[in-house]
Amino acid sequence: MTSSPASKRARTTASSSPSPPYELIYWPTIPGRGEPIRLCFEATSTPYTDVTNTTKDGMSTLKNLISKSVSSTANPPHFAPPILKHGDLTISQLPNILLYLGPRLGLVPPESEDPTAIYHINQLALTALDGFLNEAHDTHHPVAVGAYYEEQKESAKARSRDYLANRLPKFLAYFENVLESECSEGGEYLYGGQLSYADLVLFQCLDGVGFAFPKAVQKVRGSGEYERVWSLYERVKGREEIKEYLGSDRRMPYGNGIWRHYEELDD
Repeated sequence: MTSSPASKRARTTASSSPSPPYELIYWPTIPGRGEPIRLCFEATSTPYTDVTNTTKDGMSTLKNLISKSVSSTANPPHFAPPILKHGDLTISQLPNILLYLGPRLGLVPPESEDPTAIYHINQLALTALDGFLNEAHDTHHPVAVGAYYEEQKESAKARSRDYLANRLPKFLAYFENVLESECSEGGEYLYGGQLSYADLVLFQCLDGVGFAFPKAVQKVRGSGEYERVWSLYERVKGREEIKEYLGSDRRMPYGNGIWRHYEELDD
């Protein structure tokens, strides 16, 4: 079996020194902001514990970490999950966790080879999160996060129409441009010709948008535009480790999370 470039980088990184176990702490039963982190572990065959989904006291662990009590360690208190525990270190915020994991899992080129790669890859990941996660969430909660969808349905319809007509194409066009550019090195992946965590973020975000707006996404894909973006999506989906993960019970189903499907919003 041939190893992927990312897997080779990950093994090289991991073999340099023993690593404590990774623990992902996120809301149970949904993909959400925890999913790009799971994909990083899965793509590199890195063992991890999905605490709330696989341990008896997972929810207690999560609630304790986001409680209002003062932290008793050097780690700052956490506002919300996802949270990553790695040895004595506990950090939160999805982009922060990705920035930490990237070099350790081989999902960015080594600093000795490309000292600015991690910042370029983080830029790409942040842009994908802006366009396909944050803005996608706001389509069904455009007025107030704490209010029910039914209380803001009419505003959600207007927000979704604008998102599908203007924002979604704008972000797809951006990533199509990235894949056409020199930094991609061939158009198969976003940066450096190899899988990075930005590719995994983009895959998950596109998958989530496809769940939320299946008709609209099918129409976009059928138009023949953004072919490089959708080819990257299929390329990541078809990787051996990712394909196995997507078919397993470790992959959480979509539901009442960031990416939600409402028929009336999928125009």
